Amino acid sequence: MSTDHRRREFFRKSARGAGAAAALSMFPPAIRKALAIEADRRTGTLRDVEHIVVLTQENRAFDHYFGTMAGVRGFGDRFPIPVADAPGMRGRTVWYQRHDGQPAGLPAILAPQHNDTAVDFRLMRTAGTPHLYPDAQDAWDGGRMTHWPQFKKNASMVYYAEADLPFQFALANAFTVCDAYYCSLTGGTNPNRCFIYTGTNHGRDDPARPDIYNGPALDNSYNTLKKGSHKDGYTWMTYAERLQDAGVSWQVYQDNEFEFYALNPLFGFKAFRQAHAHSVPAVLPQRTERERALYERGIRTRNLDALRADVMADRLPQVSWICAPSSASEHPQPSSPAQGAAYTAQVLEALTANPRVWSRTVLILNFDENDGFFDHMPPPAPPSYARTAGGTQALDPQGASTVDAGDDYLGDDVGGVQSTLAYRHHPYGMGPRVPMYVISPWSRGGWVNSEVFDHTSVLRFIARRFGVDEPNISPWRRAVAGDLMSCFDFAMPNQESRPARLPDTAALDGRSRSLPGTTAPVAPAAPELPIQAMGSRRSRALPYELHVDDEWVVESAPPRPVDSQADRQAQPGARAQRLRLRFSNTGGRAAVFHVYDIHRLDALPRRYTVEPGRALEDAWPPLPDGRYNLWVLGPNGFHRHFAGALAALPATRPPITRVRYAPAEGALVLTVSNPSEAGMAVTVTDNAYFGGASKSQDVPAGRQAEWRWPLAASHCWYDFTLRVRMAGGTAAQDYARRFAGRMETGAHGISDPAMGGLAQGSYAALM
Repeated sequence: MSTDHRRREFFRKSARGAGAAAALSMFPPAIRKALAIEADRRTGTLRDVEHIVVLTQENRAFDHYFGTMAGVRGFGDRFPIPVADAPGMRGRTVWYQRHDGQPAGLPAILAPQHNDTAVDFRLMRTAGTPHLYPDAQDAWDGGRMTHWPQFKKNASMVYYAEADLPFQFALANAFTVCDAYYCSLTGGTNPNRCFIYTGTNHGRDDPARPDIYNGPALDNSYNTLKKGSHKDGYTWMTYAERLQDAGVSWQVYQDNEFEFYALNPLFGFKAFRQAHAHSVPAVLPQRTERERALYERGIRTRNLDALRADVMADRLPQVSWICAPSSASEHPQPSSPAQGAAYTAQVLEALTANPRVWSRTVLILNFDENDGFFDHMPPPAPPSYARTAGGTQALDPQGASTVDAGDDYLGDDVGGVQSTLAYRHHPYGMGPRVPMYVISPWSRGGWVNSEVFDHTSVLRFIARRFGVDEPNISPWRRAVAGDLMSCFDFAMPNQESRPARLPDTAALDGRSRSLPGTTAPVAPAAPELPIQAMGSRRSRALPYELHVDDEWVVESAPPRPVDSQADRQAQPGARAQRLRLRFSNTGGRAAVFHVYDIHRLDALPRRYTVEPGRALEDAWPPLPDGRYNLWVLGPNGFHRHFAGALAALPATRPPITRVRYAPAEGALVLTVSNPSEAGMAVTVTDNAYFGGASKSQDVPAGRQAEWRWPLAASHCWYDFTLRVRMAGGTAAQDYARRFAGRMETGAHGISDPAMGGLAQGSYAALM
């Protein structure tokens, strides 16, 4: 096809799309264009993307923004993690949080709390909450997550709903929202932005010499040009420098290079500091060509007017980063959700000013960190370490990984940040979930993507398109986090439907900017569980195919370190027989399995990272009376639950239960083998998708039973509980297994149709 013909075809498609969008009179101009302009499909591949723009906003958590949104993993998550019992909290899930030591008159138990701006618009502007590495590590607590507001303050538990965030909800409904996108580090702005711009917070160019990097970045050291001299700063290579060396055009768009509230982490790197120092008239003759490029592209002020001018002149770089001014950053206190929405609209207006450019552009809108705001999902992370009481010596990893995770722990060098000394040998992250939109002609249609991503995923997507790898990204993150490719339809992008309306932003922006200051939310005397809207949304196919199988074994290995009250009470003889779980992965992406021992919730949960084609095993002792209760969580609602009483079953030959996928026939296959000398009665019951249907069968000694459940009616979602009663037994609770998740077939589907409603506050209801 000739260039002229292709250009005529592009403008014909653009005119057709613009005509359709014009009929949607409720759209503001920027969104009308963004939705109406079709992709300039030339190859039907990633090669059609010519520009990638990254706008990173500030300090919001996923539940804080989208916990009420239908079709995402929010307040209606069917499997919130269990938390340890505490005063006033027994059998509770993560939705209930303790704040011990509250002042008189304030509640000690909190749940997520609505910042209802229709009742009090001043709640649009609230103050920030603690969000440094130490308090973030304490709130996460190795995955236990029981005292979030104690370390993050009561205001950390607030959330907004659609009526409060009309633009944010509409943007997600128009394009693609990611509900498993995690910030990279449990901490604040600069360390997380280092991951966004460099793939790490401490450098990997020479792992044998970590001292040469003046890191790790754990706080906001060097985040402005006013801090330190040009001789200071981090020294590992940034991705912008790699692009420069590879001849890939790039630019940072920012309003004021000297603003104290700096969001450009390049200011913290020695190469850019020297480029800035050599760009003043007195020493300009000493400046090298490379320093000139780093200054012009990474330091000098180029605001949204410059972005629009570059778009109109068809000179938008291949890679761009946008740093908002403080008042538009969505950061609590200097900004607000309403002000951030207005800025996002301005960015879209600039990028869509030239339809040809937008037809070849991907805009990634993410948030650097969660501030202190609560999110209920336990972040994927390498195993935590059990420690002696009050000690600092690492004893034993609580879990395992088939991929090297050594680069993802804080070591003995804390980069001069003395407040982090007590957190040595803790995993850096991932940190809590943050909002993430993928806005482009290839991601329209109101999709949700539930693949696990973090900030390094953005660099890997850029690398996929322009061929410039970022070696700073650790092996563990490269294995666990995807590269964003599953967010797009490059083959048939122009067949996506368009939503009905998107709201204007000017009115709320003006009201928010006129507020005289911030308003603190007041926690209710009694916690009230939040509600998520019911409903599904279209969901992208995911690369996961995971398995957890169990068997009873007799082990002579020494026990793990005593790390829970139940372990301290257990008798040595109870450790001889253990429940072994085998975590295996037959999918296309590494996954993290979280395991919570319901009888030992004061202990660290164990985490297992398993690569495709690999497997890991570990074992748990029952209580002295034989009871056991293990709760497993994986990505996108993958759940397994193993509960029962060992004494009620033949000690050496308990049932063997297996779950396998049959995607070609759209069915789930459950098998139960009976190796004992007595018969057993097996019942399989649906918990969510098939009206509570139940199937029962007697399994004679030495025989096997099989159930095949077609999943077409549930869009491949499943949730079954299997119970076994031995001949002569009295309680089906003696042996229970629960299996839930989504079977992947390679085709797109929908999000969990059973998700939504009132948040699940008790884990007893999950058994």
